[in-house]
Amino acid sequence: MNHLLSGVRGAAADWNARMLAQAADGTRRGTRWGRGAFAFVPSVLALGVLGAALAQGALAANFSVTGQPFTLTSNGVEGSGFGAIVNTPAVGRPDGTTSTSTAMARVGFASAHLAGLCGIVHQTIAGVPYSLLLTGGQKVAASPPATFTTDIDASNLYIQATELQAYGPTTLQNAVLGQSADQVTVAGRPLTGALPGGFGLGSAGGEGGSSIALHGLNASAYDAEMAGALVLPDLRIRVVAGTATTC
Repeated sequence: MNHLLSGVRGAAADWNARMLAQAADGTRRGTRWGRGAFAFVPSVLALGVLGAALAQGALAANFSVTGQPFTLTSNGVEGSGFGAIVNTPAVGRPDGTTSTSTAMARVGFASAHLAGLCGIVHQTIAGVPYSLLLTGGQKVAASPPATFTTDIDASNLYIQATELQAYGPTTLQNAVLGQSADQVTVAGRPLTGALPGGFGLGSAGGEGGSSIALHGLNASAYDAEMAGALVLPDLRIRVVAGTATTC
């Protein structure tokens, strides 16, 4: 693991040094990659380290992008111990400040099974758009299939999103719509930001008694947290030019 991370860091450092040297020698080479490389390489390197850690069986992971949402999609999700609330989390801005003016849904699963995972982050570097794609498990289809088979397992999965949508039938069991937010628990804990009297979707069957099946998940998220175990086969992280909409 350490050898792998050292190799990644070394390659990134060598590449960044070459780009900075070329930018400084006064020769015009189109887009000035040296200026963008300094800001871009650390974020890609951090995601590479994250990917290596997950591949080695790390037990927790958190995906977030400061000040902007990213897209999470899956062919389907089956979860138990389900809960959801509306809150106003602190959202980081690029200038280092935070805002709590955006209402979002915080959705939690004590246990979740996904049919593939696709995460898309959009970023502009030196005026040029790029997309970072994080994928795992089966390929996520642009149009969700009528039926799905899960291949990713996660426990204590939480998503903070401004929008969460399923494209097919959604099945809820043992759920209470309109439960006070502070009474909604996932894996025995209240959801972050819950306020007494606030909207909540909880369980009528005791802790872990609720379940949900979503056909085709599409979320505009600010945070996705896997606080428990995560089994993510065939993890891949890549950067492509342009504004990607699918993996």
